[in-house]
Amino acid sequence: MTPTARFMRSHPAHWVSLGFGSGLSPVAPGTVGTLWAWLAFVGLDPWLGSGGWAVVLALGWPLGGWACTRTAQALGVADPSAIVWDEVLAFWTVLWLLMPAHWGWQVLAFALFRLFDAAKPGPVAWADRRYKLAPGAAIGWRQGAGILLDDAVAALCTLLVLALAWRLWH
Repeated sequence: MTPTARFMRSHPAHWVSLGFGSGLSPVAPGTVGTLWAWLAFVGLDPWLGSGGWAVVLALGWPLGGWACTRTAQALGVADPSAIVWDEVLAFWTVLWLLMPAHWGWQVLAFALFRLFDAAKPGPVAWADRRYKLAPGAAIGWRQGAGILLDDAVAALCTLLVLALAWRLWH
């Protein structure tokens, strides 16, 4: 089943997990979700500040586990590409720790995060496999956690590369 705007509006979990519509993109929904996260961060940051983002992220990860699980169950797919809340939270985490940063560092963070998320090298691949659905098993909380985990690891890898680049550059 391909999610639609009507599907998204049918349950609050779908709004969240589909990144408020960014996951409905027919092309590269993960990239579109990450772009939406970046724009939303830049727009909300003046009002939230570091402490506000800490609260948003602390609440967003468990909310995401619930929302991603419910949406995956409704779609009947363990890790649908339309679910982009994982990209949103992971990239918000990267930006929260990176900012304030020059736009060049933000572009680099975006490119690195998308590379780690899409190519899934090393630890990202391990995290992606960790909660894969066993044949014949029902979609449950493990898949919701798994949807979030590989992007959290991609965010950590992004932050490590950025820290190394910063250290070498300065």
